[in-house]
Amino acid sequence: MLTQLTELEGLKVYSDKGMLVGQVDDIVIDLDGNKIYGLYIENTNSDLVEGGTAISIPYRLVKTIGDIIILKGFPKFVRIK
Repeated sequence: MLTQLTELEGLKVYSDKGMLVGQVDDIVIDLDGNKIYGLYIENTNSDLVEGGTAISIPYRLVKTIGDIIILKGFPKFVRIK
């Protein structure tokens, strides 16, 4: 069970299909709403994100957190504009 927000940092994030998206490098917080906005991943899986570019995954996509983080869903491939 998570006791501190900082415990999210370093956890591996997996898609709903079991593909590694990356590792949490930082947490994006909405200070006005006092809630987690997203998970920032610096080095992403280039099979899922074009060029392995950094992304922020909205926290609403998180399904479960334990030793790893599993998402409710993730696109087959993310193209960067």
